[in-house]
Amino acid sequence: MLERHEVDAFLTLAEELHFGRTAERLHLSTARVSQTIAKLERRIGVPLFNRTSRRVALTAVGRQLDEEIRPAWNQITAAVERAVDNGRGLTGTLRVAFVGAAGGQLMAGVAELFREREPGCQVLLHEAQMSEVFPWIRDQVVDLALAPRPVHEPGLVSGPVLVREARMLAVPVGHPFARRESVSLQDLSRVRLFRLPESVPGSLQDHYAPSVTPAGHPIEHGPATKTFNETLTLIGAGQGGFIVGAHFRRYYARPDVTYIPFDDASPLEWSMHWSADAATARVRAFAEAAVKLVGG
Repeated sequence: MLERHEVDAFLTLAEELHFGRTAERLHLSTARVSQTIAKLERRIGVPLFNRTSRRVALTAVGRQLDEEIRPAWNQITAAVERAVDNGRGLTGTLRVAFVGAAGGQLMAGVAELFREREPGCQVLLHEAQMSEVFPWIRDQVVDLALAPRPVHEPGLVSGPVLVREARMLAVPVGHPFARRESVSLQDLSRVRLFRLPESVPGSLQDHYAPSVTPAGHPIEHGPATKTFNETLTLIGAGQGGFIVGAHFRRYYARPDVTYIPFDDASPLEWSMHWSADAATARVRAFAEAAVKLVGG
């Protein structure tokens, strides 16, 4: 097999047909170029260049080797350059997904800050439903996404917490809890909770639809719903309840649904998530911009 420095020396000399100019292009000494070509010719078994005191010319074998190697070498070089650009570069396109209206507003602000810091990179924002966001990350339909946490899945990376918000219980306006100022986690034994889509990691499922109360009492589960609006429609129809963040009161206000805060539940948290296989410089820079925007 040919070494990279041998291919570089051969193809450059085949273009320049001059050892001095070849050495200058490759930042080598003329003697080093001559030694490399001589070694390559010994390995192949025939001269690749005819050398005289006045000129350098390709032999028939050298010309054939140049014609057959150069296109493939150009493809390899271009592929490596693209890989480096994807891994280290801050140009190109970054695809960012978000869940919910509040998430979209936050990502729009992060995208604006990111463009100021990295003007050579375009940001495309995509709304995702909870059923879509994690499959999109795994399949690299998007480069990263804003979604709830905790997420404990092989191959998925979660950035720092960006948002913490009070946990609330969404119930129909006619539910007995709707007249209360707060509820407790123990009260969940008296509510039928809708579940998140099956594509959502189990760690999040347990966070939004636990199976038992802190005292060990069972919690009834309803069917999995695909979208927030579908969930709220079923809640408004009196078919169950759902755990949500405080932003729902502002972004999903409905006359048939009431949001009651928990008095003993930890906050819900949101962060950026991405595939470990796609942790490019662009992804890391956008995640850093998100932390910067929310104040660290």
